[in-house]
Amino acid sequence: MLDVYAPRRTAPGVNKRPVVIFFYGGSWSSGTRTGYAFVGRALAARGLVVVIPDYRLVPDVRYPAFIEDGAAAVRWTEAHAAEYGGDPTRIVLAGHSAGAYIAAMLAVDDRWLGVARTPVRGFVGLAGPYDFAPFDVPASRAAFGDWPRPAETQPVSWAGRGDPPALILVGDDDHVVQPRNSEALAARLRAGGVPVELKYYPKVGHVGLVTSLAKPFRDRSPVLDDMAIFIDRVTR
Repeated sequence: MLDVYAPRRTAPGVNKRPVVIFFYGGSWSSGTRTGYAFVGRALAARGLVVVIPDYRLVPDVRYPAFIEDGAAAVRWTEAHAAEYGGDPTRIVLAGHSAGAYIAAMLAVDDRWLGVARTPVRGFVGLAGPYDFAPFDVPASRAAFGDWPRPAETQPVSWAGRGDPPALILVGDDDHVVQPRNSEALAARLRAGGVPVELKYYPKVGHVGLVTSLAKPFRDRSPVLDDMAIFIDRVTR
């Protein structure tokens, strides 16, 4: 299932709006789309159509089921975005933590979307794990430990030339997903000639990075403004 958030009114001269598909985090084992309604409202208020999908979770599934579900959400969005005022040719993939991992894999690894990746104009990752093999914590072992070729599961293994522009966001006080993950992905994309913005937010932790999108916490970091500016630029 998924939820769609859209502006109530269409501005004069605006036909179809850019679309953001946002995947929530939770160590691939928890989370619900309804828990991230604040993300949908925040981005829709900036003139975007926002899709927040659920996906199957550990222990019911393992890699790559949650990526396959993410790909299904992208294909659904391409087929139905116009019904909500969205432009299916201008899609940005985004996510936080485990959701940033899913968004990254869909953005850089064409095994999942194939030609359906063509409308993806950008990727926004908040506190994402992109380079975490070998699997040395319970969450990664539970989600990926059965896969015989760990490198295949890592976004850094696939990132490179031809991938969409990226905005990679990091909280300086993140002790859950080390910032080196973001740095490694940014380096791999840049080596392939992909435009990348890597932004650090002082005194912001792992959860604080995404809750900065909620109205009561927006003074903690300009995550919402930075996302909106990037999405506007890559979808023009």
